[in-house]
Amino acid sequence: MNYVAGDVAMQNALRDGERVRVLFADQLNLARGKYLPVRMGRQGHARFCVGTYALTYARQLVDAPGAGVGTGLPDMTARFDESSLRLGWETNTRIAIGDLHLDDGPFGLCGRSALKRALAGWQAHGLNPMIGLEGEAYIFQRDTEGRWVPYDTPGAYVYGTGPFTDPAGLVDEIWAMAEKVGIEIESLNSEFDFPQFELTLGYTDALKACDDFFLFRTMARELLYRRGYLLNFMPKPIAGKAGTGLHINISMQTADGTNAFAGGTARGALSPLVNGCIAGLVKHHRALGAIMAPTVNSYARLQPSSLSGCWANWGHDHRGVAVRVSAETGPAARIEHRLADCAASPYVAVAAALQAALIGVEEGYALPPEESGDGIERIDATERVADTLAESLDALAADPKLRAALGPLLVDNFIAIKRAEIEELAGASEAQIFDYYAPFI
Repeated sequence: MNYVAGDVAMQNALRDGERVRVLFADQLNLARGKYLPVRMGRQGHARFCVGTYALTYARQLVDAPGAGVGTGLPDMTARFDESSLRLGWETNTRIAIGDLHLDDGPFGLCGRSALKRALAGWQAHGLNPMIGLEGEAYIFQRDTEGRWVPYDTPGAYVYGTGPFTDPAGLVDEIWAMAEKVGIEIESLNSEFDFPQFELTLGYTDALKACDDFFLFRTMARELLYRRGYLLNFMPKPIAGKAGTGLHINISMQTADGTNAFAGGTARGALSPLVNGCIAGLVKHHRALGAIMAPTVNSYARLQPSSLSGCWANWGHDHRGVAVRVSAETGPAARIEHRLADCAASPYVAVAAALQAALIGVEEGYALPPEESGDGIERIDATERVADTLAESLDALAADPKLRAALGPLLVDNFIAIKRAEIEELAGASEAQIFDYYAPFI
């Protein structure tokens, strides 16, 4: 299939002969959608069965709250505005990201709507959350027997670029397509292990950041798959090699465009706003684990001494903590949350982070002491994320403030689906776990 190489400035003009690809991220972070012809795309909506939210990766139908299993599996509607259409990466295709509605109101299971509720909470304080997302992934290729094996990059090393890191030019192809479809890249490079890559997108307002990352991940996986490669965002796809995360960089913008964190991130002089955000993220750390590390495989990554954000701690320019206060100051001042992985929906993960931070500010949480250990051999923190997904789900269910902030229906549905996923993988080997997740993550 050929790919669009048009002008991003023309993205809102839906023309005859084009189609609209309506997409939304479900609770498994799958890009569910439909292709619509122009005449249907101009209506600004597409209908889907709510039973989408009853399914595991293995297509088991679970009677999860809100999923409609007991009420005949009714329809929900993905709504979008033609003026918001984006340039697609397939021929003559525009992309619409839908907000899900049910019974003429926002659907309680919609992750994008959950993010909008989190933004509204901050906007009530006169602040607009700004987000930068850094994802990590491995690339696989087929061997002579058709099995997925690591992409052959024998000269790769951390912060590597060029042909020894990426002999097939896959990163170049992803970069070129991202530019064509209007997704801003901040940086692409190889990561600590090989064939592992870091994929960092531009810093922007929270909703656009999540839309961009959702589309970037979908686009990049599809682009490489057509080349015969698998871009894999599993948190720990290769035993013995480094895990892959999703780092969420957070700051707040005032009405006049000023960074509200500026001047408030210095060591020993955190502003009340920054203090409250960090305190909320640390206090709700165990419950956040379920949302941000949502697979059985996630807990192979979240190990002590792994620099994965597993400990409930914080520090200045410290990669061994969950909440890192960036060394950058002024307009670039921010905090970085390091717990999540890319199996999580960016909408729900960012919503959860913003809600935990907001609770910390509004409740006036006390901030624990800064981590003084190296995060590898010595760690001050005594609490960490749970050892398993099952235990993380228990922690989420037992956190009434975070559950209420995210939406009880969304949380309860998520827990039900994930408990079924755990049952499906009971007793599975590492190879079986890879085969279960790899086509989807």
